[in-house]
Amino acid sequence: MADHREHTGNAYDRTVTAAATPALDLVRRAGITHRVHAYEAPERHGRDRDRRPTYGSDAAAALGVEPSRMFKTLVATVDERLVLAVVPVDRELDLKRLATALAGRRAALAEPAAAERATGQVVGGISPLGSRRPLPVVVDVSVSDHRTVFVSAGRRGLQLELAPDDLVRLCSAHSAPIARDQGPG
Repeated sequence: MADHREHTGNAYDRTVTAAATPALDLVRRAGITHRVHAYEAPERHGRDRDRRPTYGSDAAAALGVEPSRMFKTLVATVDERLVLAVVPVDRELDLKRLATALAGRRAALAEPAAAERATGQVVGGISPLGSRRPLPVVVDVSVSDHRTVFVSAGRRGLQLELAPDDLVRLCSAHSAPIARDQGPG
């Protein structure tokens, strides 16, 4: 796809690809100050969790962004209900904390196929914004440690940079400590 210069009402120009995503449409309609960053996404992909690339870490490295500012969106189930969990790419989701944050008893990661069906996006490009089905969203509290953060724009190779408060508001999310205290994700 060819890149096009697009001027936004946010007083800067940015390059976006011709195909917009529901996440980008939502941000634009809301009039939120944001930036879109394209990068070369890894080609490898597997359905088994152990064989999938670390899309978020790859994006952080490609864009030269601190991993603590790059957030990944994981689809999980809490008491059999699908939810979105947004955590930094350098941390892991704590499933017990996620269940607690949603007043649930049991949480598990959703199967990739179920995640893709519910969001309308592919693994490695799932955004907390513009999901096919409205899902509850919980964002890790560390989001407030930064002036801006990055989340997927709804497609592999495309990241959206915006203010943490705007992210939480647009997702109708709440913030809770859902990332493990230590460890890469």
